[in-house]
Amino acid sequence: MFIKLAWHSLMQRKGSVSLAVLSVAVSLILVLGIEQLRSHTKSSFGRTVSGVDLIVGAPTGQLNLLLYSIFHIGNASNRISWESYQEFAQLTQVNWAIPLSLGDSHQGYRVVGTSTGFLDHYRYRNKRPLELSSGQNFVDAFSVILGAEVARELDYQLDDSLTLAHGLVGTHFTEHDENSFVVRGILKPTGTPVDRVLYVSLAGLEAVHGADVEHDDLVPDNITAFLLGLNSPMATFQVQRKINEYSKEPLLAILPGIALSELWQILGGIEKILFFVSAMVVLAALLGLCILLLSTMRERRSEIALLRTIGSGPLFLFLLIQAEALLVLLLGVVIAVAGLILGVWLVEPLLADQFGVYLDGFSMGEHTIMLLGAVLVSTLIVAAIPAISACRQGLRDSHWVG
Repeated sequence: MFIKLAWHSLMQRKGSVSLAVLSVAVSLILVLGIEQLRSHTKSSFGRTVSGVDLIVGAPTGQLNLLLYSIFHIGNASNRISWESYQEFAQLTQVNWAIPLSLGDSHQGYRVVGTSTGFLDHYRYRNKRPLELSSGQNFVDAFSVILGAEVARELDYQLDDSLTLAHGLVGTHFTEHDENSFVVRGILKPTGTPVDRVLYVSLAGLEAVHGADVEHDDLVPDNITAFLLGLNSPMATFQVQRKINEYSKEPLLAILPGIALSELWQILGGIEKILFFVSAMVVLAALLGLCILLLSTMRERRSEIALLRTIGSGPLFLFLLIQAEALLVLLLGVVIAVAGLILGVWLVEPLLADQFGVYLDGFSMGEHTIMLLGAVLVSTLIVAAIPAISACRQGLRDSHWVG
């Protein structure tokens, strides 16, 4: 009965109610959109690298090792010997190993020296393999495979030639003009740091630094870091301990999942600021709804007096106003959710194709449900103000009829 009566009452004020519903819907699109963005970003962030059991490098902070080896941000404190890499790559517990050598760049993008195993074993986003949109894996020492963003921004195509520069991005460096690399492959977008990197062979990287590429056994003296995939997760801590206690040279092995979680906690401040701003917008919309209901009290004196005359008590009037507020909120939620579902459906293919960002559709997760619950409680609290006003007005004007 409350719902039917509340609905008819709202229909008497379609114009102002429509604006209130729109205001609530826009505010909910903002707060739910930020929550969806937070959820998808956190999920994507945690899946930057997948299937890698250990990241190994020179002793440094856990986050620093993660940043320069996976995100290619910052510099390594030291390099590690090729002999150490081989020793651990050949352990019986190790399924595969990927060497990484950093130090060069090309037009503002990092260059990473690695092996053919990088494309074979590197995974992201729930163990999704890297895929080439065109071309093939390394075919010779001077092959280069481009991340999707590099190819797009620098407009490189297969068989184009390029040269590397000694030094990292933002520092003074020297061009290796004597050796040029040929684009042999272009990766599909991944939405990870892989998109912003040029991958070359370790042999090619040694060649531009003066080594004789004609030697079949050309290997570097040292590398920056390496990634390990183990045969069994049970061996993770055993191998990690063996690496961290290695006597021939100091090494550090970290679990990427733990390091990623720690890094996300540091970045969580931005998330909290965005959530606070969106919460204030929702509160403003609910206060607007409160003002709308209060402003109609004078116009509804006859309606309220009639309800009192036919026996409706203060509690009935209180629940009626609360029901009206909840109907406005429900309409706003329906419009907001429908808008977000449509919006995600429209932009998801574009983001995946152009930027490698995968939204996985609109998800009604635990945080989203808790958020809507908080908005519901806030609506009931805010609507209590005009509801109490209606009760008082009904008591004062109960002698009115018509």
